Amino acid sequence: MPAYHSSLQSNLSLGNMALVPLRTQFKGPAPKTGEADIIDEAIYFFKANVFFKNYEIKSEADRTLIYVTLYISECLKKLQKCTSKNTGQKEMHTLALGKWPIPGEAGFPVNALYAKPKDRNEEDQMQQYLLQLRQETGMRLCEKVFDPQTDQPSKWWMCFVKRKFMDKSLSAPGM
Repeated sequence: MPAYHSSLQSNLSLGNMALVPLRTQFKGPAPKTGEADIIDEAIYFFKANVFFKNYEIKSEADRTLIYVTLYISECLKKLQKCTSKNTGQKEMHTLALGKWPIPGEAGFPVNALYAKPKDRNEEDQMQQYLLQLRQETGMRLCEKVFDPQTDQPSKWWMCFVKRKFMDKSLSAPGM
């Protein structure tokens, strides 16, 4: 069975990563949309895609999907320690605002798949776009992961904490 790929297309890109429209309340360079977006796709396909060690990139939107999928893994590590949705949202906010490497920097785990930004302006835009993706992903993931009746993380999401998509992690070892 092949991995799931993004069905979204975009004429805009940063490096070789698609700048796809987002359904978001956070400020950033992504165009706004009212339809399903890359974050919805990443959350929907996460449980299936996380089992893949190899991922064939078919479009620039797949690179964005890879980044969001890797970030979801980081979020789940943090959310497993949270006791309520409110603390989970605070953790996601803090996690999103943390220092994360971008393509082209030494700490970025999948540099081989991404082109580094052409200039300082594109680097700043990429930094803002990835921040916007992280913020929106964290908030939406809290809505999915926490059970509204018990206000606890769902075991059906927490069972994926130890899984690594493509055997990679966005965080440095020990984080």
